[in-house]
Amino acid sequence: MTKADLIDEVSRLTEITRKDSEVIVETIFESVVRSLRAGDKIEIRGFGSFRTRQRKPRVGRNPKTGDRVDVPAKKIPFFKPSKELKDMVNNTTEPHPQSPSAPAPEPGETRNG
Repeated sequence: MTKADLIDEVSRLTEITRKDSEVIVETIFESVVRSLRAGDKIEIRGFGSFRTRQRKPRVGRNPKTGDRVDVPAKKIPFFKPSKELKDMVNNTTEPHPQSPSAPAPEPGETRNG
């Protein structure tokens, strides 16, 4: 799913304009980035948590030349899914709802043809 797909899905499910859905999705993403930049942890119950992890400086190698390269310390965004999300993703006994615009392919059939 792309960001555009997410915007379309929000628009369809909430029955608001695509432009308003775009503002909502962008605002959520910007809020997550702003919080991570500030060093805050974001926890969404039943979904997971976002935080940053600090990577230490290290010596890497240029794959083309083999030369040593100093890689500076940096913060890396990290997502940890909740138990509920893991269970939902791995639950294969319940049928997953399909959107009307993308019906499930018949057995043995592929989506692209």
